Amino acid sequence: KKELLRRYRNLLKSCRRKLDKNDKQQIRKAFDVAMEAHQNMRRKSGEPYIYHPIAVAQICAEEIGLGPTSVICALLHDVVEDTDVTLEDIRGMFGDKVAQIIDGLTKIKGVEVIDPTNFSIQAENFRKMLLTLSEDVRVILIKLADRMHNMRTLESMTEHQQRKIASETLYLYAPLAHRLGLNAIKTELEDLGLKFTEPETYNTIESKLKETEKKKKRYIETFIEPIYKTLVEMGFKVRIFGRPKSVFSINNKMRTKHVPFEEVYDLFAIRIILDASLEHEKSFCWQVYSIVTDYYTPNPDRLRDWISTPKANGYESLHTTVMAKNGQWVEVQIRTNRMDEIAEKGYAAHWKYKDSAGTHESNLEKWLVRVRELLEHQDLTALEFVDDFRGNL
Repeated sequence: KKELLRRYRNLLKSCRRKLDKNDKQQIRKAFDVAMEAHQNMRRKSGEPYIYHPIAVAQICAEEIGLGPTSVICALLHDVVEDTDVTLEDIRGMFGDKVAQIIDGLTKIKGVEVIDPTNFSIQAENFRKMLLTLSEDVRVILIKLADRMHNMRTLESMTEHQQRKIASETLYLYAPLAHRLGLNAIKTELEDLGLKFTEPETYNTIESKLKETEKKKKRYIETFIEPIYKTLVEMGFKVRIFGRPKSVFSINNKMRTKHVPFEEVYDLFAIRIILDASLEHEKSFCWQVYSIVTDYYTPNPDRLRDWISTPKANGYESLHTTVMAKNGQWVEVQIRTNRMDEIAEKGYAAHWKYKDSAGTHESNLEKWLVRVRELLEHQDLTALEFVDDFRGNL
């Protein structure tokens, strides 16, 4: 009981948006319903099942930045599927919106259990899953949070299940997180996916990264120092740090370029994050760019300006690759706090800024229209459709 209470309190703390009294009551009600419904159930790891919905709700609030409705749905996401509670019960207690999202999540659940070796059945199910997305994108966001928690606790599954779930994660869920601009979640899903599908490769790269850690840290500090000093002198409020590349992306590089670990040069990127108001964002980022290139020689072919034209998934940032004093290429990413939050949290962060930046027609809406159009072209076979979705969007 103590542990449960602690987890529940942590969940409420994660809901960064101010919860009003009604939100708190509804979340508490959802928690009680889930508690009651799952009371005699345990997970494969032996822990009480209720820990899982709480964890999923926490990921929704903390890592994706979703609001109270999603937290309520996350707490209830397995109730209709696994217990005696019906969708109508949920509708009666929590209203139509929650019931609609739970219905979407339950449909996806039905999708995943079918024969994993039959790709066309799986693909058909994936299409159904995306159709639920066009009703409410929160279905997919909560589903990603659910998958994230399952991947983090995959150790307790059999090796066969680990491989199946991890392969499915790499094939569908990581690309989906990427399309939604959820970078932090995409990266972790990819790394965990690799860890369970190719444990040897994963462990080798991870241990090599650990070996080079100290040396890299010193290198980054030396690289950052002159830039930071100048920016502070000019009155910028700024954070600068090195971001290690993920195990998954290093492995990709080694494969595509056919090089050993020792020859992958950009094992990290330098990120410069500025405090800037909306109207100064662009000019501040370019000022910082000119200071970076005063100290280090840029590679003109490697300048990427996603500030003037953001990527389709909403990503905004200025990337350049410069040569450090020792002749090594280093990628530098320049962005503001707002851009950084959107880069890590994707569309959920857009909603937070939409009120302040009302001029942007919501990219999310455009994106959903595009998904709907894709879904309505029923002339593709399900397999072609999945490939098209992964490739195109």
